[in-house]
Parts: sequence; structure tokens; C-alpha cells
Amino acid sequence: MAKSKLNYLQIVKLLGKHHQQHLLAFYDQLDSHQQNALLDQIRELDFKAIPGWIEQYVLNGSPMVVPTELEPAPYYPARPDKALAAQYDKARMRGEELIRTGKVAAFVVAGGQGTRLGFDGPKGNFPISPIRKKTLFHLFAEMIAATVAKYGAAIPWYIMTSPQNHQATLDIFESEGYYGLNKADVCFFQQGTLPMFDLSGKILLAHQSAIATGPDGHGGSLKALHVSGVLKDLKRRGIEYLSYWQIDNPLVKILDPLFIGLHDLDGAEMSSKTLIKAHPLEKVGNFCVVDGRVNVIEYSDLSDEQAHRKNLDGTLTFELGSIAIHILSSSFVEQLNAKGCGLPLHRAVKKIAYIDERGNPIQPDKPNAVKLETFIFDALPLANKSIILEILRSEEFAPVKNASGADSPEVTHRMMIERAATWLQSAGVAVPRKADGSPDATIEIAPSFALGPEDIAAKLDRIPPLSPGESVYLE
Repeated sequence: MAKSKLNYLQIVKLLGKHHQQHLLAFYDQLDSHQQNALLDQIRELDFKAIPGWIEQYVLNGSPMVVPTELEPAPYYPARPDKALAAQYDKARMRGEELIRTGKVAAFVVAGGQGTRLGFDGPKGNFPISPIRKKTLFHLFAEMIAATVAKYGAAIPWYIMTSPQNHQATLDIFESEGYYGLNKADVCFFQQGTLPMFDLSGKILLAHQSAIATGPDGHGGSLKALHVSGVLKDLKRRGIEYLSYWQIDNPLVKILDPLFIGLHDLDGAEMSSKTLIKAHPLEKVGNFCVVDGRVNVIEYSDLSDEQAHRKNLDGTLTFELGSIAIHILSSSFVEQLNAKGCGLPLHRAVKKIAYIDERGNPIQPDKPNAVKLETFIFDALPLANKSIILEILRSEEFAPVKNASGADSPEVTHRMMIERAATWLQSAGVAVPRKADGSPDATIEIAPSFALGPEDIAAKLDRIPPLSPGESVYLE
């Protein structure tokens, strides 16, 4: 809803109509600045939609209705057979041409904090590389810089933050000198927010002068591209494609010529990378086809029976996992926003701090509120054409999400080192191995040294002999 010009009395009437008058319970105790800020927040609320949200997602908690007719999605394999090899070569050359001529931009969603990692600050500032402890932001900046050097074209980087980490992210990039990138080619913008509801449908107050809100999910990036003016900037620069990823995956291949080229040559509007699931219940979304359109069904929404369904050859029917790596055509994002960009909402019940009717701060010890958000993969069925490219987990997917266990820094470090060792061995470099087969050396390859194994062979003279137990940094 566009920001309205409702005055105080009109807002009181509106809140009463929607049984949300408690939002002004402390209004008379606020100074004029706080009063105006609170009124502005209320004006931004979408009261046309809120009653429906409360009915569907708060009071009833409607689960997602999973279609009964699901079919496995077609995809391009990570390793092409002879029939596809020529097509892959053509796509790779087309992707390189698009990068070289400035038609592709990098786009990361980076609105999260490092809370689950036990880290204070934006997740993008989490140190992750095994030797130099480069942060995620730093690594991605180096990948973009290396791609610019390789192809000789400006590559703008669009970074979506959230209200909770926007200023901190700006401060980090300023203090780091934008990691050597051209400041004019790094664009920050914020995603939107949605109000939090208690389990009776009341909007929560974070404190006396502010509504409790949460980021509207990575699906909100599609709307934020429009609201922030990024779409206009893309048009000004002649950008046709956005290479999208999420901040927590340091193995991502940010600007993949093959992926970009397949997307372009097939006339796709939104495309995805996938990996073969490790097991039927792996916690990733499931690619499938519904009514001829690619969809992603969340792991929590797919029944165990569907998740374990197998083909005649014994492979999983729904074996393709969604890993949040996409190519978006800028024209497709424009079309979505022309239609209101109405992605479906997803519901999560969370522990949310709030103030009670007396103004006391409450830290709940159990889930007390409904958080609503949108997911970017829900735009896939809105695309007229969508392709899927399989990747190898060991090459491109090692998200860092948790302080320990699965998807932890320990696992990510191990995968980063193993990938570096594999790249070196593919070029004929001897890598010491332990009895269990893992590298007996800590290896870190800077993006400036190699963006892939194909870049190693020309630099063999810069690679020292590797000895067991040593640390080797190549730049």
C-alpha cells in the first residue's frame, strides 16, 4: 500500500476498525519525534491485506496446500553427455559474451545477522576463509573483481540489506574501502518489512514508539528492486540479467558463464541451480513441475511418502534440491512489479520480544508470535520459461549457517580446502593426503589466483611444492 496522508484522528479510527488501537496506547507519553515516527509506521501498514493475513495465517495457521499432481523437474546435468556437450560450449561462450558486454550484474541478499553463528553483526562480515579469515563480503568482492579483470567489463554489485543491518553493512564497506571495487558499482538497498502478530492477531509493539516488524524474506528482494530504484539503474546500465545468491555460501560461482548462457539461449525468465539431495529428507526445497511450471516445494511441506518416492531405476523421483542460486531476467522482475509482485506469504511461529499493555518489555520463553515472509522461489511458476542446472555440491555449495554441526564453519572450511586441493590436482599438482583421503595441508586459493580449475594450469610456476601439514595461500 502506498504511504497515505492520514492524520492522527483518521489513524485512530482506522486502528479501531481493525482492532489494533493498542498501537497508540503510549502515544501521549512520546515526544513529538517519536509520535511522528510511530504514525509513519502505522501509515505504512497494509490494512487492506492485514485482515486476510490474520484470518489465514494467524488465527487459522493455514498450511501450504501441496498439489497432488507433482512431477520431477527436467534439468541440465552437471556433467553433459556427448549430445549436450556442444550445447554447453555454445552456452558458455554466450555467457562469456554477456558478461564481457556488461549485460550481467551480481545480486546478493544479505539482510541476515550472524546470530546463529554466535557472531555479532551482519552475516556477510563473518570471517570464513581457512587461512586469511576473509569475510564473506570480502570473498565475494574478490570474485567480482577477478571476473572484471578476466572479462574487462564493469560488473555492478547489488546488495540487499535489512533495516537491522543496513547501516552496519555500509560502515563495513566504507571501512574496507569497498574491498578495492569501484564504489559507484556497489549499490545497497533495503528489503521491506512486515508486522509481527501475537497469536490472537494483535500487531506487536517492539517498544512504546515502534511496531515489531521483521524482514519480508528473500522473496521481498523482487519488490525491493523496484521500490529502491534498482530496476531503473539496471536499465540505465543496460543490464539484462541478475546473478542472484544468498550471503552464506562462500563456494558460490557468482557469475557462471554456462548458467547465464543456458538461461539466455533458452529464453528463460528465472532459472535455478540445483544439487542432487544427499537423502530424501534433506532440508532443502524440492524442484518439481506443477501444471507445466517449475515449482519449489519446501522440505517441510513435502510428505514423507513423496520425499521417498523412487523411479524404476531406484533414484529419488524428487531428487533435485533448491539451493537459492538463480538467474533473473530484469524484464521478468519488471513484469512482476507491474502486477504488484504478489508472492504468497509463509508463516513461522517465533519467539518475539515485545512490550505488554503496561509497557513492560517481555522476552518470551516459548514461541508467541507469527512472522510472515515471502520466498523468492515462489516466483518460479510465474516465469514463462525456467531452466535448472545441476551443480556438484563439492564445487559450489557449502553454506555457513550454524555455530556447530551441519552447515557450520568447520564443515565449510573443510569443503573450501577440499575444493582447492581438487583444483590443484586437476592441474597435475601433487597434494598430500591423510589416510582418510582428506588433504594433509590447509590450502586457500584467492579468487584473484583462480575462479575455477581451468585457471590453474597457466600458473603452475607460482605454486610451491605442498608438504604434509603446511598452510599454503595462493594469490
